[in-house]
Amino acid sequence: MGDRDADTDMVGMTGRVTGTVGPGLVGEVIVRIRGGAEHFLAHPVAGTGRIAVGTVVTVIEYLPPRTVYVMAAYDN
Repeated sequence: MGDRDADTDMVGMTGRVTGTVGPGLVGEVIVRIRGGAEHFLAHPVAGTGRIAVGTVVTVIEYLPPRTVYVMAAYDN
């Protein structure tokens, strides 16, 4: 049961891109969660372009166990 709550809490969390995220690419982000930092495979939210390494992102959707859909947290 506790893991289920952690799963739903992923949405809205922020992370940082560690491998370019973009259309047709499977990128990577690191998110601070569960008392540490974990890496997730990342895809861009539909309608967004490439997200460069180092960009702060927001998790929009989480697909257990290790996949997230993200968008840039701030406009550049």
